Amino acid sequence: MKRLIFSLILCAFSTIAFSQTLLPGSVLPTAVFYKTDGNAYSTTQIAKGKKALLMFFDATCEHCQRTAANMSKRTKELKNINVYMITQDEQRSIDYFFTNYGKPLQALKNVTILQDRDRVFIPLFHPKQYPSLYLYDTAKKLTFYSSNEKDLSKFFDLMK
Repeated sequence: MKRLIFSLILCAFSTIAFSQTLLPGSVLPTAVFYKTDGNAYSTTQIAKGKKALLMFFDATCEHCQRTAANMSKRTKELKNINVYMITQDEQRSIDYFFTNYGKPLQALKNVTILQDRDRVFIPLFHPKQYPSLYLYDTAKKLTFYSSNEKDLSKFFDLMK
């Protein structure tokens, strides 16, 4: 009987721990990623005073490819926001992704491509699936989160 109760409690806590997501108003977690030149880039380097959009993607994900392609069509609307494209993929996959789906994004000065070599994004940000989009306000607090590519227009509305 004790084992059954212990097992149920353990399952309940595990479910709660894995179902956590960042809530609006959450502060941007501190994490270190790597730029395409190999230099470390910390989320503490994301400047306050300007909104930031983080997109966690996988280069082979069709939803991520469509999201990047749709963002590429609306680059003028991204000029007043910092965009961080974060992936766990290898460099050749990243290059393929941006060559085929995000070339206009790659050319923007306010878009930073980051590699999550240490695999810290998932435990810190709790994405539900690819792509996951996080919009942070000028004080680095989460405004909106979605893992649905169809919500991209909501992000553009909130970025204005």
